[in-house]
This record gives sequence, structure tokens and C-alpha cells, in this order.
Amino acid sequence: MKLQRMNRRALSLGALAVSGALALTACGSDDTGSGSGSSSSSSATAAAGSIKCDDAKGQLLADGSSAQKNAIDAWVKNFTQACNGVQVNYKGSGSGAGVTAFTQGQVAFAGSDSALKDDAVAASKSVCSGGQGIDLPMVAGPIAVAYNVEGVDDLVLDASTIAKIFNGKITNWNDAAIKKLNPTAKLPDQKIQPYHRSDESGTTDNFTKYLIATAKTDWPYSGGKAWQAKGGQSAAGSSGVAQGVKSTPGAIGYMELSYAKDGLGTVAVNTGAAAPVKASSDGATKAVAAAQVVGTGSDLSLKLDYNTKADGAYPLTLVTYEIVCDKGNKAATLPATKAFLRYIASTDGQGILSGIDYAPIPDSIISKVRTTIEGLS
Repeated sequence: MKLQRMNRRALSLGALAVSGALALTACGSDDTGSGSGSSSSSSATAAAGSIKCDDAKGQLLADGSSAQKNAIDAWVKNFTQACNGVQVNYKGSGSGAGVTAFTQGQVAFAGSDSALKDDAVAASKSVCSGGQGIDLPMVAGPIAVAYNVEGVDDLVLDASTIAKIFNGKITNWNDAAIKKLNPTAKLPDQKIQPYHRSDESGTTDNFTKYLIATAKTDWPYSGGKAWQAKGGQSAAGSSGVAQGVKSTPGAIGYMELSYAKDGLGTVAVNTGAAAPVKASSDGATKAVAAAQVVGTGSDLSLKLDYNTKADGAYPLTLVTYEIVCDKGNKAATLPATKAFLRYIASTDGQGILSGIDYAPIPDSIISKVRTTIEGLS
């Protein structure tokens, strides 16, 4: 009898130990285990956060836009806490690198601040068996023109002065054109140090699209992901440009608003509206709301109006697309890809964007994205 009681006690303690181990496993947001022991806890967490994990498991590799990196990081944290059988690794090497990685079959999806060009769509057909790469607009964000000029807390520029600064035609902060737009500012006699991206970037593409659309005479370039103007300083990634501007007196550069922190000022753009417009999440959403869907089939690429004069609409706005195969996704990563994209397109996923200096995609567009995600195969 004594031996039986000892055996029952040992079994009870063993069960408690296993239960405790499973509880610890379920709490680890970086856990990549896919055993059945974590499924019930994962489902409960997912239900609490409205994240549907389905059969998602394993490692999900992705790369691309650095513009959305801060948003992706926040989404990954929430998603992997709910679906602890999945590890999402997003490198954020830049839009050009992301598209290349996608068309070479190295990643499950890519992020790009520009829609796929025809040659990239053609290349994607070799990795999307029976399908092709498509663009899903997922996050919007204002491109802030950030500056480092001591004593100047508010600065207004228009498209022409921005173009001339980055094209090396306006080289000093007390230039007459800048003075005219800022009559009460104490502009120093200081050299302007413009910073641009050294890597191929959708941020550059969108920034220069704005200049081409609004100040073509002062920006005589064709545009694209690669910087074309001569001179200036360069740095890799939005974080690199932000750091360069922050560490260089008299510097100015373009970057997503989420990177324009820690003492950097941001330009208010004179668009011709009732008042100059500063970069903000609300201003970006207002600009994207007027965009047109120009993609065909399940592709949802957009055309933005960079010439908007609507009050409160910030024209220097980009949309980051998640690029994925419409058909022919790899069976091993499809469940995780759909689950992650489903979450970031959801009300909850989009809802966190404004709080981290991004802008949600308007309902009229994101509803189409949700429908497209469910049809991925």
C-alpha cells in the first residue's frame, strides 16, 4: 500500500512538472516548437488577441522595405506571442533587395514601397507555380523631410525648395527662397547637408515621384529606386539616413516618420492647402484615401495623388506592399504566410499603426486585401 501511494505521488508530481513545462513553453514568444502540447495554449492566446493561427508553424523568411520595419517588428511580436509555433524573420534590407529575394524564391513574401514592375512580375512566375507575384497594400506612412538646424523649431518648405535643396541648387539655410517661406524663423548662415539613400529604396522612389509630379522643372530626373541626383551624403536604410541627419549639423534627409525622432525637426509642406501640412498618420491616411487601385486581377497596386491640395492631406506619403504569390506558394510556408498576412490586414493589426507613426490603409482598400489573402494558394 505504501509503495502504491508513493507511485501515485510520483505520477502526480510528474504531471505537474510536465504541465509547468508546457506553460513556460507557451509563454515564450520566440518559441518555434510545433508540438501538440502548445496548441491549446496558442489557440487560447490567439482567440484573446483575435489572431487566427490555423496550421501555421515553422520559420517564415521575409525581406524588403525598411520603411515598414518598425511596423513589422510590432506585428511580429503580437503574432508570435499568439502563434508560438511560428518564427517570423523579416530582414528589412530595402525594397530592391526584397523584390530580388522574392523573385529568386528565397523568401515567402517581400515588402516593397513600390509596386512590382513588369520585369519583376515576369521573374516571379518562375517561383509562383501557376501564378505570379501580386502587390497587397498593407501599411501607409508619411515620408518626413527631417532636418537638424539649431534654433529652427518650425520649418516650411514647398516642392520647389525641397527639389532644389536635394538637387544642390539651394546650398545654404538662409537662402532667399527658404526665407520667403519662413519670414519669422532665425535661419542660420549654414551650409545645407542633404542626405539620401545609398541603397535601392522604395522610399527614394516615392520621394522622387513626389518631386517629379510637383516640381518637374527643379527635379529633371526620371525617378526610380536608385538615387539619381549628384552630390550630397548617402546612407543605407531609413535608419542610416536618420542617424546621418541627427549627427550632422545643417543636415536634411527624407525618411519615414517613425525614424524622425530624438531631436530632429520635420518640415511642414506648403501644398497650396489652407495651411502647410506636417507629416502625420492622419495626413497620410487622408492622402491614401484618394488613391486609385490600378492593379489588375488580384493585384492591388495603387496610384497616389502627389499633387493633392486637400486640407490636412500630406502628399509625401508612401504605401508599402506585401508581395506574395497569388498561386503556387510553397506548401510548407503557405499556412504561416496566410495567417501572418491575415493578422496584419485585420482591424487589430491595422489598429496599432497610428500609435507607431504609420497610417492604416483605408477601409475601402484593406477590405479588398483581406479577401485576396483568403484566396492565396
